[in-house]
Amino acid sequence: MSAMLPSTRPQNPTSLSQDRTQYLTFHLGGEVYALEIRHIREIIQFDTVTEVPLMPGFIRGIINLRGAVVPVIDLSVRFGKAPTQVARRTCNVIVEAGDDRAHAILGIMVDHVSEVLEIDPADIEPAPAFGSSLRSEFIKGVGKVQGHFVIILDVHHVLSIEEMSAVIGRSQDLERSADSGE
Repeated sequence: MSAMLPSTRPQNPTSLSQDRTQYLTFHLGGEVYALEIRHIREIIQFDTVTEVPLMPGFIRGIINLRGAVVPVIDLSVRFGKAPTQVARRTCNVIVEAGDDRAHAILGIMVDHVSEVLEIDPADIEPAPAFGSSLRSEFIKGVGKVQGHFVIILDVHHVLSIEEMSAVIGRSQDLERSADSGE
């Protein structure tokens, strides 16, 4: 299963009818999350990943995506929860993350993808200051859709290239210290 999304992207995703933005919604640990569709490249069925030694727990491994090496982030672990259990509907959402200084293609492992929704800005509340197990900078807002809440993630914080690189560096430094007996 591989779903390419360019055909679902509008020419300018932030200027849809009535200024609504499209979001890909997905489930993770019983919660519904969303990312702006403009960050999504494709959705692929979860297959095996190649584990990479000395990586932090939230990096599940790497996959070969048409010849490109793509790191796979277990979003549940990134959020400080238990690792995602692979099931029939588990998939990788391939995301473009970063900014002009650092840019990467990453896979995020989710329980399953739901749908693409348009959410009116009037239906999005700011990130709550409390009451969530996620770091507040991970949350861009909370969308109200048909009487339910959807946690809209801030891709620039959740998948911060700089922060993840720093975590990987600290992890490798700790490993080297343990190996040298310091």
